[in-house]
Amino acid sequence: MSELKYKRVLLKLSGEALAGEKGFGIDPETVSHICREVAEVAAMGLELALVIGGGNIFRGLSSSAKGMDRSTADYMGMLATILNAMAVQDALEKAGCPTRVLSAIATTELCEPYIRRRALRHMEKGRIVICAAGTGNPYFTTDTAAALRAMELKCEAIIKATKVDGVYDKDPAKHDDAVKFRSIGYEETLRRRLGVMDATAITLAQENHMPIIVCSMDGGNIKRVICGEDAGTLVEGD
Repeated sequence: MSELKYKRVLLKLSGEALAGEKGFGIDPETVSHICREVAEVAAMGLELALVIGGGNIFRGLSSSAKGMDRSTADYMGMLATILNAMAVQDALEKAGCPTRVLSAIATTELCEPYIRRRALRHMEKGRIVICAAGTGNPYFTTDTAAALRAMELKCEAIIKATKVDGVYDKDPAKHDDAVKFRSIGYEETLRRRLGVMDATAITLAQENHMPIIVCSMDGGNIKRVICGEDAGTLVEGD
């Protein structure tokens, strides 16, 4: 068994990742594929928390731009993250991983309330914890929720698993000459507006010295990252 570089991490997944090629909603095959990757690293003894976005179902910010009240739109986005969390919980448990969904807004018939000590206890017992409903407050993204939960749960790193294999100086899908960073500082990430996470999340990570690793969610890259291999872009330092 490979030695783990990290013993406890927070994995941030976008909601769009769960939609697969459909681009909207939840694709069960895609969810199962992602969860098999997650189950593999959990079986190595990694303590794991997840934060999942809701953009495959509803995106509060874009809806508020079209005239909806921002707070209402954001709360609807939080509900979308709960739907995603339940889908991922189902797939993880089918893959043999005991999983708990803890929500920042009360949905007692569906999942547990987010209580920090309870979440820590679940992780200590080897359960995967999915933190749903963002921070429970409007105007905060799930990126910010991921950074906040990573601090609260004493994680050693945030792994942001995306469709690309790291951070580039420009969009690699549009520019053939895009250059990938092996590592980059928080300040430069903010200055270049590289879109790793939103500015609030990156600033929170910076102030608390929390490294962010951006990698592809496919091809065993999450496993490679937690074993300390070079499999993405490391964001840390000035």
